[in-house]
Amino acid sequence: MSAWDSPTETEASGRPAGSLAVPAPLRHRLAIVSTSNKLCGIAAYTQALEGYLGDIFDVRVFDLDQYLLRGRHKRVRTLGDRHIKAICREIAGFDAVNIQLEYGTLGATPRDICRRFAWLAAAAPRVSVTFHTLKRPPLFPLGDFIGALVTLRWRTVGDIYGEFARSRALSLQIPRRLRQAQRRKPVCAIVHNRRDRSDLQHLGGLHSVLDHPLAFLPESRAQTVQASVTRQRFPLLEALPRDAVLTGVFGFINDYKGFSTAVRALHHLSPRHHLLIFGGTHPNEIPARQPIHSHVQSLLHEAYLSGWPPGDEGEGRRKPATKPGGLGEDATSHPVAGRVHFMGVLDDDDFLAGMALCDVVVFPYMEVGQSSSGPIAIAVELGKRIIASRTHAFLDFAAYHPLTIEFFDIGNHLELAKRIAARRQYPARREPPLFNVETNKAVYLAANSAPAAAEAIRRGRPRLQRTIVGAQR
Repeated sequence: MSAWDSPTETEASGRPAGSLAVPAPLRHRLAIVSTSNKLCGIAAYTQALEGYLGDIFDVRVFDLDQYLLRGRHKRVRTLGDRHIKAICREIAGFDAVNIQLEYGTLGATPRDICRRFAWLAAAAPRVSVTFHTLKRPPLFPLGDFIGALVTLRWRTVGDIYGEFARSRALSLQIPRRLRQAQRRKPVCAIVHNRRDRSDLQHLGGLHSVLDHPLAFLPESRAQTVQASVTRQRFPLLEALPRDAVLTGVFGFINDYKGFSTAVRALHHLSPRHHLLIFGGTHPNEIPARQPIHSHVQSLLHEAYLSGWPPGDEGEGRRKPATKPGGLGEDATSHPVAGRVHFMGVLDDDDFLAGMALCDVVVFPYMEVGQSSSGPIAIAVELGKRIIASRTHAFLDFAAYHPLTIEFFDIGNHLELAKRIAARRQYPARREPPLFNVETNKAVYLAANSAPAAAEAIRRGRPRLQRTIVGAQR
C-alpha cells in the first residue's frame, strides 16, 4: 500500500505533493464524537480535523447536542442520556472512534459526564480520546476553606468544596474508565503538550499516549489567506493611515483573556500603533437588564485612562477624555481611545483574514490551567509575529515551535509595549512549522489504526516517522 500520492493522483485530488493520504478503498471508518457548537473552541478544531483527516480515513462526525447534554432538568438529562446511547449504537459499527473531550460538552455534572463517557468508550471497537483539558487530582484548599468558614461566607464554602469534588471526580474517573477499557481493546490518548502526556502515562496509567499541538490550516490554505487579505475587507480599518501598525487580540471578551493588558500597553506606544480586538461578549454571558457588560466596560475605562492598573492612582494620572464607557464627541481624538478598534465576532474566514492582516498578534492571557489555545496555533500557521504571556499553556506550546513566540510576564503591560515597539526577536518563518497538519494526520493515524497499518503509512516519510517516535517517548 502506497501512503503517498503519485504526482498524477496529487494533481487530480488538489492536495499538495507529499500530503499524507490513503487510497479510498483502504481507508478505515473513523467516527469523531464532538460538538459543532461554535461557542465551544473544539468545534472549529473538529471541523478542521474532518477536512484533512478525510485523506486517510472515511470520517463521520457525531454532534453532541449541547442543549440536551448540559440540561439540569431531570427530563432533559434523560433525553441527553438517550442521545448518547443513540450515538453509541451507531459508532459500534465503525473501525475506530475518536472522542474530542472537553468535559463540559458531555454534561453539567461530573456524574453525567463520567457516565456518558463510559458508554461511549464501551461502545467503540477501538477508541482514542483527545484531551483538550486534562484535570489533575487536586489538593484540597484547606486554608481557604477554613477562612471561609470562620467568616461565615457559606456560598464560598460551597463553591470551594464543589469545585474540589468536581475536579477530583473528573481527574480520577475518566482515566479509570480508559484503564479498564485498555484491558479489552486498543485505547490511545492524544494530548496537546508533553506535560499532559506525562500525567496521563504516570498518573493516569495509560499505555498509549501521543502528544501533538493543535493544527488547523494546511500550508496551502495559510498561504492563500496571507496572499489575499487587504484592509478593504474590514470597513472599520479603511480610514487608518497606511503606516499604521496593527496589533490584534482574539477571542471572546472576558477577564482571563487579559485584553486590558493590551489596552494599557497602547498608552506607551506611538500614535502609529492601533489595537484590534477581534471578539465580543460570549452569548452565554450576555447580561440581562444591564446597559453594558462589565468586561467591555473595563476595556473602555482602560482606553480613556492612563496605563496605570485599576485602583492605582498614580501621580499625574490623566483624566478621562469623556465619561468612561461613553463615546463623547472627542472620543476619536483621545490619544488611546481613537486607536482601539472593536472588530466584533467574525466568521471563520474573516477571523483568519483579520489575523493575517495584523503586524503583531498578542495573547495576554492569565493562567487558568488551559492545555492549549486554538488562536495561537493558527497564528503560527499564518507565520505571524506572536507575543504571548508566560502561561504554562503557551510555554508548553512553544516547545513544539522553538524560536517563534516572544514572551512577557502576565499583566506586565510596560514589557508588552516595549516588545511590540522593538524589532521582532525571531526572524519571520519561511517554511511550514515542524508540527503541522501533516504530522497531526500521522498522529491520528497511529492512534486510530492497527499498528501494522499505521507503520506502513508512517514509513512513507522519515520526518513523520521521527515525529511519531518522538511523541511516544
